[in-house]
Amino acid sequence: MDTANLEAFLAVTHSRSFSRAAEQLHLTQPAISKRIASLEQQLDVRLFDRIGKHVNLTEAGRALKPRAELILNTLNDTRRALGNLSATIQGRLSLATSHHIGLHRLPPVLRRFTKAYPGVVLDIQFLDSEVAYDKVLQGEIELAVITLAPEVEAPIVATDIWLDPLEFVVAADHPLANSRNLQLKELAPHAAVFSGPNTFTRLVVNQLFEQHGLTPQISMSTNYMETIKMLVSIGLAWSVLPRSMLDAQLRTLPLPGIQLQRRLGCIHHSGRTLSNAGQALMQLLHEAADPQT
Repeated sequence: MDTANLEAFLAVTHSRSFSRAAEQLHLTQPAISKRIASLEQQLDVRLFDRIGKHVNLTEAGRALKPRAELILNTLNDTRRALGNLSATIQGRLSLATSHHIGLHRLPPVLRRFTKAYPGVVLDIQFLDSEVAYDKVLQGEIELAVITLAPEVEAPIVATDIWLDPLEFVVAADHPLANSRNLQLKELAPHAAVFSGPNTFTRLVVNQLFEQHGLTPQISMSTNYMETIKMLVSIGLAWSVLPRSMLDAQLRTLPLPGIQLQRRLGCIHHSGRTLSNAGQALMQLLHEAADPQT
């Protein structure tokens, strides 16, 4: 069975489009169609139902998907393990990171990495932390530097790199801007803007309010921290932002006895052999880590 055909199958499966799969694999659409047709002929089954512009897996396609992923992941892992024997640090390293970490934390580390290992091609994807987590779990990405989930379970291995203190913030003209010794119950009734409901940052904040039996009044949500900062700065709502993002546009709200922080770190799949390049990047991340992590 040709692994190129399996790669085409998974690309169509994930994108639900022959044209997008062709773009992803840098092929023409007829070439993708030919590979799928060849695979269907080899297996003597139809893998996709094509109804208008919609592409859906058949029952056979759904059965093949996890097996195709296992075959390709095993093959790629074998290549990495054998390649590591040479001890050279080169090749492609697939890396995912969130927009916030990619802007505010990673640049010095990546600068050192690219200077030290010019033979490595970095394939960086900027994704929500939760999406990056899933891609590592599925074996699509080797490493992800993200906001860590409150609970990380096997087969994912997480390494803490930075502690990211969070602050409650409002605009200078917000009714609560000059409050002292503010209580969480006084903040809850005011409009808030948070990251999406399934984000790891939102989970951290939700846990705090749940512990106090409170429900924040969330009027807006977006996963982009810079957008949240803008919405807060013009007075539309309060929010919780990393301390590293604070400036003169925002006022910090003092809530005695309450401290919030996120854990930022690197994750990989325990069943996947880290490439030499991946191990080298992990070492640089360790060197950049906060002393208390």
